[in-house]
Amino acid sequence: MTTARTATPSTARAINDRLALDLLLERGPLTASDLRTLTGLSRPTVADLLERLQRSGLVAHAGESAALRRGPNARLYELVGDRAHLAGIDIRSTGVSLVVADLTGRTLGTATIAAPAPTTAPGTGDGGGADAAGAGDGDLLVERTVEALLATAAEAGAGELHTVAVGAPGLVDPATGALNNSGKLPEWHTKLLAALRARPGTEVILENEVNLAGIAEHRIGAAQGRRDFALIWLGHGVGASVVLDGRLRRGASGGTGEIGFLPVPGTAGLPDSTKCDGGFHSMVSSAAICELAARHGLTSEPGTGSGHDCEASGDERGEERGEEHGEWLGEGREPMAEAVVRRAVETGADGFLDELALRIAVGASAICVVLDPGCVVLGGEIGQAGGPELADRVERHLARLSPLATEVRAGTAGGGAVLAGAVLTAGDAVRRELFGGE
Repeated sequence: MTTARTATPSTARAINDRLALDLLLERGPLTASDLRTLTGLSRPTVADLLERLQRSGLVAHAGESAALRRGPNARLYELVGDRAHLAGIDIRSTGVSLVVADLTGRTLGTATIAAPAPTTAPGTGDGGGADAAGAGDGDLLVERTVEALLATAAEAGAGELHTVAVGAPGLVDPATGALNNSGKLPEWHTKLLAALRARPGTEVILENEVNLAGIAEHRIGAAQGRRDFALIWLGHGVGASVVLDGRLRRGASGGTGEIGFLPVPGTAGLPDSTKCDGGFHSMVSSAAICELAARHGLTSEPGTGSGHDCEASGDERGEERGEEHGEWLGEGREPMAEAVVRRAVETGADGFLDELALRIAVGASAICVVLDPGCVVLGGEIGQAGGPELADRVERHLARLSPLATEVRAGTAGGGAVLAGAVLTAGDAVRRELFGGE
C-alpha cells in the first residue's frame, strides 16, 4: 500500500493527486474504492481528488466495473490519453524512425524515413564530417522527417506535440543537451535537431540512443526490477549504458558507455580520439561479426553458399558508410550480422557462438570489474538475435574472466529499444509538468 505524506493542505493535495495519477497510469482504469485501497486515503479525500482531476481534464469516467454492481461504487476512472501528445524519434545514418503516442504512452502512429543513398564515392569523402548523402539530400531528409512527424500526429488525431524525445548516436552533453558531432555523424543529424527545436510550443529532449535503449530495458525489458545493470548494445555499432542505484549514469561529458573505444590487446592497434579501430568495436561490430561468420563458414540463410554474403570488416565501404549503416541482405530484410547470429543459434554453430561470446565477455568484464553492476543485458538487434543461448555463453566466459558474480541476460526490447526509451522519456517529461512532482 502506498501512503501519502503529511504536508500543508496544498502540498498534500498535489501529492495525493500524483499518487492517484501514477496508479491510473500504471494499472489502468480504477474505481474510487480501488484508489482508497491502494493509497490509504479516506473516502472524502479520494472523492475530492477525483473531482479535481476531472476538472483539470486529466481524468474521465471509463464505464463501470464488471465485478461490481451498477452504481457510483462501480464507476471506473481513467487517464485522458488525449490530454497531451508526445513523440519518440530514433535517428540513425540509415534514416529516421518515429512514434507518436498519447499521455499514457499508447502508440498512435509510426513512420520511417529512409536516408538517401550516399552520393560520395568510397574513399573520396572528407573523413565523414560532411553529409554522406549530399547537403541537398540531407536538407530534403530533414524536411521529410518534420513533415512525417506532423502528418503522423495529425492522422492520429493529435494536436500540438507537447514533448519530443530524440535518440541519436554521439555524445550528448548532460549540461547543455548539445550533440557533440565529432565529425563522424552526417550533417543532417544536427540540422534535424535544429529544425525540431525551432518548432514553438514543443520541448525537445536529446539523449544518446544507447542510453534510451538502456531506459527501455530497465523499465519494460530484461532489466526490470534491477537497480544496477549495464546494457551492451550490439547492433550495427557498439555501445553501452549504465544504470546504478536505479539512475542512468551519463558521465561528465555524456560519454559513459563509449565501450567501442575500449583498447583490446591483440587487435589491429589502439583506438584514438577519432576512431575506434583496434578497440572493442573492432571485435563485435556488425562488420566484425560478419567476418567471423565467414571464417566459420556460416551463411545467414539455408542454402546461401559459403557465408560470403556477410561482408567483411575490411570491405571498401566500411569507413565511408559507418557502422550505423550495417550490411543488409536486401530490401525489407534484416541486417546480415543479425541474420547470421540468428542462424547460428538455430543450427547450433557452437564454434562461432563461443568465439563471439568470448569477444563480448572481454568488453563486459571491463565494465564489471570497474562498476560491478551484477547484471549485463545484451541488447540491440544482435543481442536479441543471440537470445538466451548467446547470453548464457557470455556469462560462462565472464565467470572465468572476472571474480565478480554477474548475470547475463538477453535483451527483450531489441532494435526497437531506442524508440521505446524515447517514448518513455518523453512521457516522463510530460507527466512531470502535468502531474507535478518528480
